[in-house]
Amino acid sequence: MTLNRVLLACLLLGLAGWWFSTPRRAGDLPAAVHAGSSRCPLPPSIRQSGAPLQSDVPGGMASFPMAASKLVPLAGFSLDGRVLSRRDYSSGREADWSPTDLALGWDGMARDDVIDGLDISQSGRWYRYRWQNDPPLPPPEIARSSANMHMIPSSTEVARTLAGIKAGQRVRIDGWLVEVQADDGWRWRSSTSRTDTGGGACEVVYVCGISAL
Repeated sequence: MTLNRVLLACLLLGLAGWWFSTPRRAGDLPAAVHAGSSRCPLPPSIRQSGAPLQSDVPGGMASFPMAASKLVPLAGFSLDGRVLSRRDYSSGREADWSPTDLALGWDGMARDDVIDGLDISQSGRWYRYRWQNDPPLPPPEIARSSANMHMIPSSTEVARTLAGIKAGQRVRIDGWLVEVQADDGWRWRSSTSRTDTGGGACEVVYVCGISAL
């Protein structure tokens, strides 16, 4: 083999190694999901827009295994609502499972006039809103009709769809509220209430299906 052919072969091998070792961005699963994403059965589904449908976990339902962890189902979860904001995360322990938070609204918080009357933002795994002068809805209604939710994709297909979701879209999400239990003792537990606020009030959602409507 000539020197030129040797150099070409080395170059091709190097490019192949780079291609298969470089993480893909859009649609990638988080680190913990790659090694053990499992079948994600759908819970009972909401039939019309409104408050999310939360359902009981069937008796005997197993946890969802993932790399060095498992996801323990706390409740079935089905939502038809508006995306108020999205925020992607690549650092922090939570990002090993959840690459994206969606701030979601339903009932009054899905209306254009209400959304336009609020300044909505996300950071540090929190969702925040404020208004000028009078609120477009009574504050208790804003709190119970919206939430920041941590999305854990169950498959590459779900991850790719999640990567394309934008603020303002209406979405359908079906999955399970879960507690992440890492093998080293670290825990991340979902809220199971739509009326709580403050620390621990966000939903941790293992997403079986997601679509823009």
